[in-house]
Order: sequence, then structure tokens, then C-alpha cells
Amino acid sequence: MREVAILLLVALVLNGCGGNTTPTQTAAGGTWQAALSGGESSASGLSFITQFTVGGNNTLSVSYFQFLNQSEAQPPCFPITGATVAGTMTLTENQTTFTVTGPIVLTVQSGSNTLTLTGNVTGTENGLNGTTLSGATATGNWTLAGGTGCNDPAGGSFTMTQS
Repeated sequence: MREVAILLLVALVLNGCGGNTTPTQTAAGGTWQAALSGGESSASGLSFITQFTVGGNNTLSVSYFQFLNQSEAQPPCFPITGATVAGTMTLTENQTTFTVTGPIVLTVQSGSNTLTLTGNVTGTENGLNGTTLSGATATGNWTLAGGTGCNDPAGGSFTMTQS
């Protein structure tokens, strides 16, 4: 019995009582809505809604993407639907505070126009082993590379929230 107790104690010490681990990435999936601000191109003021899952290799598998508006003053850089969307999200969970953080990169491409969002995700893990992420927000910057009226390398900022 004493040997079992010692083994359990060693296992607890080696495993730690907190720290950072990578949660189940699929917990970060679901529906997210974004709003872009700043900039001087057609991407300024855009908003969109997307639905995705996060795979084991941290890539986003996007099942739905739709812009909610387009700039009236600028030529449209993207269709409302039909753009190619890809990205990555790599999250780390702090098991002591149950906070989840990590980088996100999302690209939206249509023709020669590419919108790139680069930022950081913060949220709270609500479940065993990172099974549920709630209250997550991603903030960062966007840039737009493309044709006439659809080029803004300085870009602006964005906020994206998980529903």
C-alpha cells in the first residue's frame, strides 16, 4: 500500500498542479462574428460571421463564411459569400486560472484580393480538458492586399467574438 501511495505522489508531482497545456482545439470552434475598423479601403467597416472547427493541427475548417455588409463608397473587394477562407488557431490553457489564450490568423481570398486578420484569442475554459471555450474574443489587426480600391497594407483593427 505504501508503494502505491508513493507512486501516486510521484505521478502528481510529475504531472503538476496547474500550468499550461493545449486544450482540445475543437472547443474553440463554433460561430464567430467579426467587425473591422480603421483603414482606408473597402475592408474598413466590414463585418462577417463565420463558423469553423479547429483541427488537431490547429488549422481552421471553415463550414460557413458570410460578409454582413459591403462598403458603399468603395468597389466591393469580396462577394458576400463564396470567398476562400483559411486560418490557424493555436490555444494554450492555463489550468490554474482556466484562461485560454493564443494566436489566430484568418485569411479571406477572392480573386486577387486577400484580407488577412492576425491577432490573439482570450477566453475561459469551462469543462474538463478544454472541452468548452466560452466568452472568447479575438483582437488584432487586418491588412488588405489586392487590386484598385482593394489595397490597404496599413489596414486597421478587428474584434471577433465567439457566440
